[in-house]
Amino acid sequence: MFSQLQHPPADPILGLSVKFKADTNPNKIDLGPGIYKDEAGNTPVLACVKAAEKFRVENETSKVYLGSAGSALFNDKIASLILGDHKVIRENRVRTVSTPGGTGALRIAGELINKTKPGTTIWVSNPTWANHQGVFKAAGLNIETYPYYDYENKCLDFDAMVEALKQIPAGDAVLLHACCHNPSGMDLNKEQWQQVAELAREIGFTPVVDIAYQGFGQGLDVDAYGLRLMADSVDEMIICSSCSKNFGLYRDRIGACSIIGKNAASADIIGAVMVTVVRVNYSMPPAHGAALVETILSSDELTAQWHGELQEMRERIAGMRQLFVEKLVENGVTRDFSFITTQNGMFSFLGIDGDQIQRLQDEFSIYVVGSSRVNVAGLSTSNVDYLTQSIAKVL
Repeated sequence: MFSQLQHPPADPILGLSVKFKADTNPNKIDLGPGIYKDEAGNTPVLACVKAAEKFRVENETSKVYLGSAGSALFNDKIASLILGDHKVIRENRVRTVSTPGGTGALRIAGELINKTKPGTTIWVSNPTWANHQGVFKAAGLNIETYPYYDYENKCLDFDAMVEALKQIPAGDAVLLHACCHNPSGMDLNKEQWQQVAELAREIGFTPVVDIAYQGFGQGLDVDAYGLRLMADSVDEMIICSSCSKNFGLYRDRIGACSIIGKNAASADIIGAVMVTVVRVNYSMPPAHGAALVETILSSDELTAQWHGELQEMRERIAGMRQLFVEKLVENGVTRDFSFITTQNGMFSFLGIDGDQIQRLQDEFSIYVVGSSRVNVAGLSTSNVDYLTQSIAKVL
């Protein structure tokens, strides 16, 4: 059966991690994987999560299945987190299922779209998260791209984006990053979100909003501004959310796929179909991460603690962006890297070429994805000098 299989190409980010682990240089720096790291280079379990786990251990009475939709309490809490006190919730137009992480949410979204209209085209930004295209292709969708990032000027290519969106046929789907765009760090501002929302309403494409980093940009509500504005503007949309980053629940794999229907009856039908998609995919979602999130969001004390811990992570990333640019200047780099301080979330393109990226790896044990995307959260006050001195040398 398997004799015809060929070895697939290595994942560019996971392959970097393997090389990093084998590197014996004590000064090595891994800027590839998209995970939050603290000043010590660790990805700690949040204190609010530890408290929720303690509560779960003491109060859990069964390991029975939750059902294909997952925990109803988690689903309600996560819908309120991403949408706030939005009219679509008050109008009973939202249906949510728990999923294995944000990737699971994207896969369910893709399969729901394909079940509704087989072979639908979904448009993704150029660039986008490396796994977006693979997930949607595996779900049976056709993939097209729209312009997003201006590599030469290190900014959002919004005019080109708008012109491309104007050409998208009604009935196609468009993937949008709610905040902390992966991999560029460039986000739409409020006025730009307004234009995109108006286009979605006028043209009739279906927005699919990926919100994997809520709270890592400007704050929980600000990061959801565009998503909520879109929900004001269109009758139907899909939202894929993740608890990996903002709750630090990476390995617990909990996220959600939420749909907004034209009315409650329509939402019931879409939600029921979405549950059938889940049933033939992974059947039942994991319970542990959902239980932790719903415990935290059901407690005023734990919610306040989570807000504080999330703010600390967000401010550390923003501080490292500023320090990174300052240290580049201190080390004699004349090229303008100030764009890094205008971006949101963990990611940024350095804009250096392939030879320079390879030199960073070979000569200095600094591991950067081939596109020059770096995870700013991988920086710290203890390694930023070595990093910026190395960049100065390869430039």
